[in-house]
Amino acid sequence: MTGAASGIGKATVLKLLDSGHDLIVVDLPGANFDFLSDSKAQIIYGDVSNQDDRNAIIAASKGVDGLVNAAGKIETKNLSDYSIADIRELFAINFESVWDLTANIGATMPSGSAIVNLSSTGAKVVTNSNVGPYAATKAAVLSLTRTFAFEFAKKGVRVNAICPGLIETPMQTKVSEGLAKGQNLQIGDVIQKRVEMIPLNRFGTALECANLIVFLLSPDSSYMTGQAINISGGLVTF
Repeated sequence: MTGAASGIGKATVLKLLDSGHDLIVVDLPGANFDFLSDSKAQIIYGDVSNQDDRNAIIAASKGVDGLVNAAGKIETKNLSDYSIADIRELFAINFESVWDLTANIGATMPSGSAIVNLSSTGAKVVTNSNVGPYAATKAAVLSLTRTFAFEFAKKGVRVNAICPGLIETPMQTKVSEGLAKGQNLQIGDVIQKRVEMIPLNRFGTALECANLIVFLLSPDSSYMTGQAINISGGLVTF
């Protein structure tokens, strides 16, 4: 699992450990994995946008029966302020790494294995334009999910994506802070406005996303592949 030290990734790691799974967990150098001090999880420190680091992850993961691509980066800027370098960095982390790990780890997985990619409701709808390049990367993740689901079905490996909406994670805090700065508002006011968009009238939790990921990894979802499942409190319904 990439992006394993915080947010949805961390919640999923804890859920899988509780179920008795052996794990390989990946996050950036310096990431805090203290919560794994009593587990046997194998920790890899690496940057998924770096080819050498991805090669190390691929080599360590040959033959695993599950993969979760949870690493990601978001930026919040006025559209006109994004540089091509910004966009390339976002695609390297959010798309290129998912393609590379899915292609190369998935190719070694035995029949019955499953891959889950983290996309976003931003891949389907626009609620603000400040995260436009991020949303574009997540739309690309949905496309690659369908491609690999089709390709790997012949070998019995399923590939699905989840599309989280507004989830209580460090990444969402960063988005709210960016929106508040850009709109010259208090962060509490921004969060309230964002909550008011959601039919269930609250942010989701990382654990709720983890529950969905674990389901998609499990045999309970054995007839599901190529899907992009919303977990958004009703914010997106298609």
